[in-house]
Amino acid sequence: MSDARTPKPLVIGHRGAPGYRPEHTRSAYELAFALGADAVEPDLVATRDGVLVLRHENEISGTTDVASRPEFAGRRTTREIDGSPLTGWFTEDFTWGELATLRATERLGALRHASASFDGRYPVIRLRDLFAIIDRAADERGRMLRMVAEFKHASHFASIGLPLDELFAAELRGAGWGVGDERLIMEAFEPTLLDELGARGIRGARVLLVEGSGAPADLVRSAGASAPSYDSFVTAAGLRSLAGRFDGVSVGVGRLLGGDTGSGAPAGGQESPLRGARLVNAAHESGLDVFTWTLRPENRFLPAAYRRGKGKAAWGDWTGAFGDVLATGVDGVFVDHPDLGVEARALATESRG
Repeated sequence: MSDARTPKPLVIGHRGAPGYRPEHTRSAYELAFALGADAVEPDLVATRDGVLVLRHENEISGTTDVASRPEFAGRRTTREIDGSPLTGWFTEDFTWGELATLRATERLGALRHASASFDGRYPVIRLRDLFAIIDRAADERGRMLRMVAEFKHASHFASIGLPLDELFAAELRGAGWGVGDERLIMEAFEPTLLDELGARGIRGARVLLVEGSGAPADLVRSAGASAPSYDSFVTAAGLRSLAGRFDGVSVGVGRLLGGDTGSGAPAGGQESPLRGARLVNAAHESGLDVFTWTLRPENRFLPAAYRRGKGKAAWGDWTGAFGDVLATGVDGVFVDHPDLGVEARALATESRG
């Protein structure tokens, strides 16, 4: 997935650079590239009128000022999302024109005061806006820059007449990206959506996101309790089954830190999920790339061995944690602070050379 001019692993600005600016804002994405990111990752959800916007979830009370807007008080509702009830304000109940009046807030503001100091300054933006940001940044830097597009709650949106694969194809054409190319990586927790993107002829790598527990929502919808678990996709056999269908898997950092446990040998008739370098090596043997999310320096997000001091917001031994993740051989890392990802990659390269 990377060309000769791009170092590996890819450093991917997770929703831009939310360690420094509210996530999914123009400022966060522009800053990510200024800090050296090779790619940025937007989360895609749809409006009532079929516009793809960039928000962590379709429920937006935690990432915008919608709850303080009296004109939208009546939009608060409860609905079932991926099998669980959720109360709040949902993008599918707004037109793009209405969402454009909202202002972004930092989702982790209680922890990241510096980022939260920019709350209210930036509007919500659309996928088409991000295409333009990437194109301009690539021209300015004279190198290929990528988008890692994550599709959120695809089966939910399809059930209400907003198929994300169809909307995405239209956005690609409108942005001049045609049907996609090597600049594009697509990821989702729902394999059906990735299959649909491929069936539409959209070019670009397709990567299955693997949650730490549970099963894909689309497969639960169709198969109920017999749906395969996420764990089953990261056994040796599960990875082999994905070969030729998808281009990679993306796993939580917890599957990579903590040792190479999980041999894949059958236990009680079932293979154990692989971890650490064994997971990465098995994926590579099956022709799959491996990405991981999310590298963060704060103690709250680090395993106990890497924490320093007692404050949750304090930075722990992030160089050690990031370095241990990179040592597994991953092909891409999602980071909230892109400069730290670039620095960790440089340190890893020095230690190898």
